[in-house]
Amino acid sequence: MSFKKDNLKIGNQIFNSRLMLGTGKYKTLKQAQSSIKYSQASIVTVAIRRAQRAKIHGRSNLIDGLNWKKLWLLPNTAGCENSEDAIRVAYLGREMARKLGQIDNNFIKLEVIPDPKNLLPDPIGTLRAAEYLVKKKFTVLPYINSDPMLAKQLEEIGCATIMPLGSPIGSGQGLQNKSNLQIIIDNSRIPVIIDAGIGTASEASQAMEMGAAGVLINTAVAKSQLPIYMAKAMNWAVISGRTAYLSGRMSKHIVAQSSSPTYGMIN
Repeated sequence: MSFKKDNLKIGNQIFNSRLMLGTGKYKTLKQAQSSIKYSQASIVTVAIRRAQRAKIHGRSNLIDGLNWKKLWLLPNTAGCENSEDAIRVAYLGREMARKLGQIDNNFIKLEVIPDPKNLLPDPIGTLRAAEYLVKKKFTVLPYINSDPMLAKQLEEIGCATIMPLGSPIGSGQGLQNKSNLQIIIDNSRIPVIIDAGIGTASEASQAMEMGAAGVLINTAVAKSQLPIYMAKAMNWAVISGRTAYLSGRMSKHIVAQSSSPTYGMIN
């Protein structure tokens, strides 16, 4: 038996890896670069506001230290508290992709987060910004709470993916609302990427086994004791979980089921 190529398709782009990696919270630029390398992620997300600030103040910038011929930039609107700010930053992100040579890159990870304490996304602001950006030919990947109704609305207006949180950003609590996440996955005709809250490789694998198209990881790698090792573990976990999902899980039984044949037994 030979395994078929199982790529991730978002919009008109096809990616080898279903693991996306964030670029924040690493101790050093070298650590971030190595983690990205060993994760084998195809898509790397960068907070445009932070990247712009680093350039303005002359600080070293991860964007300048990565090979963008092999990686796909996913600009994100982190730090935006309303739809207007998110839209403005989305245009900056598209321009940054152009400068890196990714002329056809219209991707934007849309985050509208007005709550600095809990960091929960604003559903109304997200929907408003997404509707505008889709009309302007952006490939929109919206970050949302695990809300099946909002997920369906975003799909219907033309978003390329849905990115529900597993639990609050940076919390490492894992998948706290599996029932809602499963509803979103089951009802979606576009890729569902679990974003935020995953703390370790087993949780990434679990998300993939549920049928998620991919996961986006940042803090779990950057804040682990050995980020490069964790990045590699996440790579394996995503592959394992996806393969298990495609294989089809056995059904559960209330009582034990013998694994040995019952016919031809010696009396």
